[in-house]
Amino acid sequence: MLSSVSTIRRQGPRALPFFVIPGLVALVCLLLVTGCSKPIHKLGGATMGTTWQVQIAGVPSGTSVAQLQEDIEALLDLVNRQMSTYIEDSDLSRYNQAEAGTWQRIPPDFATVLSTSLRLAEISEGAFDPTVGPLVNLWGFGPEGRRQQAPDAEAIAEARRRSGWQRLETRDTGREILQPGALYLDFSAIAKGYAVDRLGEYLDARGVAAWLVDIGGDLRARGVKPDGSPWRIAVERPSTGPQQIHSVVKPGDMAIATSGDYRNYFRDGGRQFSHTIDPRTGEPVAHQLASVTVIHDNCMEADGYATLLTVLGPEEGLAFATENDLAALFITRAASGDGFSEQMTDAFRQYLAQ
Repeated sequence: MLSSVSTIRRQGPRALPFFVIPGLVALVCLLLVTGCSKPIHKLGGATMGTTWQVQIAGVPSGTSVAQLQEDIEALLDLVNRQMSTYIEDSDLSRYNQAEAGTWQRIPPDFATVLSTSLRLAEISEGAFDPTVGPLVNLWGFGPEGRRQQAPDAEAIAEARRRSGWQRLETRDTGREILQPGALYLDFSAIAKGYAVDRLGEYLDARGVAAWLVDIGGDLRARGVKPDGSPWRIAVERPSTGPQQIHSVVKPGDMAIATSGDYRNYFRDGGRQFSHTIDPRTGEPVAHQLASVTVIHDNCMEADGYATLLTVLGPEEGLAFATENDLAALFITRAASGDGFSEQMTDAFRQYLAQ
């Protein structure tokens, strides 16, 4: 239990929709602060179709919790206004609606996320693809609304023709991108992690020595709690029932993100269709990998790698993570549907709490 907690949580006009994935929280923060003389202040609200929370161990002189809340909300608005497919006049939406053959000027944050997305697409040979948006929408996991039946093969083929990261050209050091015609960007697999990083950078700049940022289960930590103990993060057991802890990690000054198939899906004809789409096939992933957790020095890449590894699956994903020295935990569902098994890279093992 917290011995002294100051909390601000707002729900209001600043809470703008992004990629709406209700209930998709793969990581749970364990707060084990007892007998502390200094408070942990908790700020929070709604953003990106989920919730955000920032915990800080002490407020620097010359600032206030209310000011931190206001500034954080403004930063979240900035990311939404640039990269949300749910906001019709966002920079991302304007690109998606642009005429074929036109070059579109994009802001720096947008360009940063796009550059990382294209790099992940290249090294994964398309398992990660920021142009997967038409397929995400087709399968009912985007702003066009939910569906309860799988689309037919012709519709999938048409959506795939509108996708393909190789079609995207950039110039002026990535600040201008070409709309070749009907290309549709979707940053739902990476922008939330980027927002976590932006909040962390802001807190560092304001002189906050210890903090934990959480946006919908994507987290990044800095420093230690007031009693000197590290932040501890629980990785959720990937089941559809009440939340259960699978394992606990101590990330230190690192970021952590999880991708899973157990919160956002629909069933049709006895089959479960996950929100994670394999851009190479145009269909939701069909293997038994239930969740992937990645620890990285920044949350944007942790977020993107978690999706990339989920698409690759348990065997290919583990091989990729090992080859690229990624700290990754794979939780696989038993073929019988009863129970789970886990595999992890050596780089992940060092973060397990003893």
